[in-house]
Amino acid sequence: MIPRIEKPARLVPVALAVGLLACVASVAWVLYGPNPFSGGVGERVLYVSRGQSFATVVDSLDSKGILRSRFLFMIVARVLGGADKVQVGKYVLQSGISNVDLFVMLRSGKGNQLIHVTVPEGSRIRGQARIFSRALGIDSSKYARLAFDPAWARSLGIDAGGLEGYLLPDTYDFFWEQDEREILKRQLDAFQRFFNDTLLTKCREFGWDVHQTVTFASIVEGEAVLDEERPIISGVYHNRIRRGMRLEADPTIQYVLEDGPRRLTYADLKSNSPYNTYRYRGLPPGPVNNPGKASILAALYPQGNGYLFFVANGRGGHWFTRTYDEHLHYVRIFKHERRVRAAGASASRRE
Repeated sequence: MIPRIEKPARLVPVALAVGLLACVASVAWVLYGPNPFSGGVGERVLYVSRGQSFATVVDSLDSKGILRSRFLFMIVARVLGGADKVQVGKYVLQSGISNVDLFVMLRSGKGNQLIHVTVPEGSRIRGQARIFSRALGIDSSKYARLAFDPAWARSLGIDAGGLEGYLLPDTYDFFWEQDEREILKRQLDAFQRFFNDTLLTKCREFGWDVHQTVTFASIVEGEAVLDEERPIISGVYHNRIRRGMRLEADPTIQYVLEDGPRRLTYADLKSNSPYNTYRYRGLPPGPVNNPGKASILAALYPQGNGYLFFVANGRGGHWFTRTYDEHLHYVRIFKHERRVRAAGASASRRE
């Protein structure tokens, strides 16, 4: 009798087991296999914007060399679900991230990075709008429109023509495409925290409210280059106010120039604008920039001095004088040195 051969039958379970393991390994590779970035770069940055479809997000991942297989990543997204819930943000991705980790990160927004934005002292609303637009991808026109809206300013407790002067320059942390309202509110909150009860009491000593104080501080900000000169410049303007003199502050005219900032002309000084402090006494209607903390403090804590005039010395600082004749003397020096510098620059270009 010929014996039965049972070997193939015994191999069936083994084959099934091997096949099952292969399937599990394949699924695991699809889900958790690493995505080594192309080009040998270990880190890539991905921006996801408002209204961006998941398909275009995948396009960005693919074009940046982040995905080993666009098709496999789409499968993972289909399996896990929630592709329509990908969160706006800036994501820093490390080479080797798995499809699951990548998709879950985008869906939850857990890897969304804060972005540091520095707003310089003396910047105006439109300038700040450009800064935030470049850094955060926000709508600069919407930011400016809100900031100039008197009704919206009043809803935030600012009884003024807008938020110019109240958007405190500082370094802030925001998310990519953070809502423009949230950015403005954060800046205003920073201003209100800084302008505490002590400063409120101090501004009342001058007979000012917060708006007048910020307006004065914005003029100091517009004139000062050196920190140590801020209290001196403030002292000059306080002296002029006490004597009933016009402030004659260039930053107030620069604020209304459509083609500024630029060198002022005699025609500019005669312009019929309430911001023209060469023509009208007292403070202008509102701030001409957003002053920093140092200028606000200088406005309220001026240096006691007898100066009534100052002119730029061409080296970042100013000459301060008590009489108009002294002032004219330094104006002539400044103009002479400016002509000399211009002649030297012209000669250098010819060479």
